[in-house]
Amino acid sequence: MTENIKGKVVVITGASSGLGEAAARLLAKEGAKLVLGARRLDRLQALATELSLDSDAVMRTDVSKADEVKRLVDHAVKTHGRVDVIINNAGLMPSSLLEHLHVEEWDRMIDVNIKGVLYGIAAVMPHMKAQKSGHIINVSSVAGHKVGPGSAVYAATKHAVRVISEGLRQEVKPHNIRTTIISPGAVATELPDTITDAAVGAGVRALYERVAIPADAFARAVVFAMSQPENVDINEILFRPTAQEY
Repeated sequence: MTENIKGKVVVITGASSGLGEAAARLLAKEGAKLVLGARRLDRLQALATELSLDSDAVMRTDVSKADEVKRLVDHAVKTHGRVDVIINNAGLMPSSLLEHLHVEEWDRMIDVNIKGVLYGIAAVMPHMKAQKSGHIINVSSVAGHKVGPGSAVYAATKHAVRVISEGLRQEVKPHNIRTTIISPGAVATELPDTITDAAVGAGVRALYERVAIPADAFARAVVFAMSQPENVDINEILFRPTAQEY
């Protein structure tokens, strides 16, 4: 099912690798008009070239800065006249045991995983309200549903994404805006590489090496949610590798 995607203007944060890159590839194939943001501009430019996107389809974006997220969305509207979908995908997972006091990593996760989503919502809301249409897709995690040792702060940020998204869902009904939370399990991305805590990192990387599934599983979930008729709102998708217990 890939209806209702061709021609839609889709903004993706964290599009330089992993889930965001996979979503960009599949949505480009389905005919969406993409505007991609990430901190690594060189990776974005290479992806744009590969997907035959215009040079102005990418923009360096740090989602922890509200003005940069707004600039990305406003650029999409200026270029294409509207914004139909935002995928608030950018995220970090430097999990650690609380007793190791990785305070700077806690701050960074809060800035990217929570504030980045809020800034994406803030950037698209005026445009989508004016259009009386739109779709906000926020990326949570299995860790947003359950917590284990070493994942307390990461799980808290991803649970926050779910709470924010549910509040958003209820608030935007008068404006005909759809909302979706996508919560992946172990998907092959660079996230485990952001873990500096040796006590946690080895276990996470071993799990990913054993069960992780390709990132296009996430892309297919995005396409499923986007493909529904406009009167159908897929609010939450939770998926894992078949072999993943956690």
